[in-house]
Amino acid sequence: MKNTKEELNELNVSADAALEEEVIDADKLMAELDKESNTRSYSGILSSWLTRIVLVGIIGFILYCIVGFIEERARKSVFTGLIILAGYLLYPRKKGEATSLKEIPWLDGVLGLLAAAPFFYFALNVEAFIEKATKITAFDVAIALVGIVLLFELCRRVTGVPIMVVAGAFIAYMAYHCIIERGFSIGKCLSTTVYQLFYSNVSIMGTPINACVNFIVLFILFGAFLEKTGIGTFFVDLANSIAGFSAGGPAKVAVISSALEGMYSGSSVANTVGSGSITIPVMKKAGYKPEFAAAVEAAASTGGQIMPPIMGAAAFLMAEMTNIPYPTIAVAAILPAVLYFTGIFVMVHFEAKKQGLKGLPKETLPNFFKLILRKGYLLLPIVVLVTLMSNGKTASFAACFAILTAIVVSMFDKETRLTPMRLLETIETGGKNAIGVSIACAMSGIVIGIISYTGLATTLFNVIVPIARQNIFLALLLTMIACIICGMGVPTTANYILMATITAPIVIEMGVPMLAAHMFVFYFGIVADITPPVALAAYAGSAIAHSDPLKTGVNATKLAITAFIIPYVFALSPEILLVAEAGVAVTVLDVIRIVATSVAGMVCISAGLEGYFFGNCKIWERLILIAGGLCMVIPNWQTDVLGLVLMVVGVGLQLIRNQIEKAHKPA
Repeated sequence: MKNTKEELNELNVSADAALEEEVIDADKLMAELDKESNTRSYSGILSSWLTRIVLVGIIGFILYCIVGFIEERARKSVFTGLIILAGYLLYPRKKGEATSLKEIPWLDGVLGLLAAAPFFYFALNVEAFIEKATKITAFDVAIALVGIVLLFELCRRVTGVPIMVVAGAFIAYMAYHCIIERGFSIGKCLSTTVYQLFYSNVSIMGTPINACVNFIVLFILFGAFLEKTGIGTFFVDLANSIAGFSAGGPAKVAVISSALEGMYSGSSVANTVGSGSITIPVMKKAGYKPEFAAAVEAAASTGGQIMPPIMGAAAFLMAEMTNIPYPTIAVAAILPAVLYFTGIFVMVHFEAKKQGLKGLPKETLPNFFKLILRKGYLLLPIVVLVTLMSNGKTASFAACFAILTAIVVSMFDKETRLTPMRLLETIETGGKNAIGVSIACAMSGIVIGIISYTGLATTLFNVIVPIARQNIFLALLLTMIACIICGMGVPTTANYILMATITAPIVIEMGVPMLAAHMFVFYFGIVADITPPVALAAYAGSAIAHSDPLKTGVNATKLAITAFIIPYVFALSPEILLVAEAGVAVTVLDVIRIVATSVAGMVCISAGLEGYFFGNCKIWERLILIAGGLCMVIPNWQTDVLGLVLMVVGVGLQLIRNQIEKAHKPA
């Protein structure tokens, strides 16, 4: 009979073999499910260095903008031109097209130059356009049309059709508004639309692209440098030291490590593939069903973007859009994130108990304190970032110092030390990762500009708000559906910008505090990545686990149930955000009560959904536990008391039943 060590060695060997197989296909999987990762690589010296120069030029331009003065519209226009040029060089025309090439395809080279030229033209003549105002010439219209059309084509390549369709629908509405409502001729309608989209300061060159130039790209670069320090491996080791020994340890390790990695990755799919290629095979070998293993990784990886302090750069973008200080947003995000991962962690635990799954022997796992002493310095860049932001420094200033800290930290280990070539490659990676987000932000700007010009927001207010005031829950439900639909296949940052522009003002008008409204739309934009039918993170996990994609999506949605509950709670009871800026003053005793009862509530909800607490639950026990959990999650002392009573009843019934069954069990 095999001893524990022999079994463990077999498990590790099998997991390593599975891992090697999955790593080979990781890039292919990313290219299939995450369009932003489907980029070309060139073997020709001229082509490879040309693309490298453009990508490094994007980052170099961003850094120059911090220390040098460039007129705002010129700055945004040059940046967009560089991003578009890089996009045409790197992204293939269609799915399945070869990405390993020797030289740049001549057509894409020409299209890239044609697409970037209008933006450079605008930047060079920005003062003349400011003087002209809306009196642009036919040549100006033609130049802008080339830029807009080719921006749409690049959006199709980079982020896919959904955001293109949304932007196209708003342009159609703009035409309707100009011709039907305002009586413009077709020529004037075209000129007005082109000016509004291309030359104004509120559309393509509006707030989203401005955020990219000011700080989003810097945080993307920060993420690239963090990866180079080896922090991903450190997070996995840290998770193993915390939970690897407990029941179902490999799945708990996946939850913790993905939460930590996801906060700076900014992509649910990338995090699922990156972490999942390691964690999913190990979870399967430990005894978890493929659908469940894939769902755990997808749900945890998606939730990483709600994990403070970075939240995939969303915390800083939210601060920019709401004028709420970053520390307030980071604090407000803590309890919802804790409840989200508590829900997943507890479900994983109950599933392990139900199946009788064991953890890994403690002697095979890293020691927590030794690991912190040996590798804890890797957290310094994040500490520097949070400290500077909390002390009132700008996001760009904090990001730059965090990047410098990451470079210094990488020097502590010869395996991660940044040589000049590795430094160049990291900057290149940052530039490449910025393309998808920036293109999506430019397209989001189109929607924002049209809403601003046509007054569509006022129309929506007049239609929806009177209905919503009679039934706010219905209005929140419709907002949730809109966020999930618009979030299908759309980068998180762009989805948040769209929803913060279109739906958040409506939610605020209904009486929901600003921070709670923005958190509401942010959460539901994110869960689109695990919500069928377009659950890209779940599909990525299922591809690694070789599981059924739909079942994986359903399991991931069940695991992430908190993300569907908590937004309603902080919309209706903002106290759960724990900050007075949410609209309600919160005392220390309130914080203690809310945290304790909310966590207890999530344990009950997880037990009810999983059908296991101190043993398998009957259907009525599950319903009582879920009802009690929901009551405790709502931050109100009356509901807390009711929830505690229901929890005691549910647990008591199960314990009594277990004792009766045990007494009547044949010896």
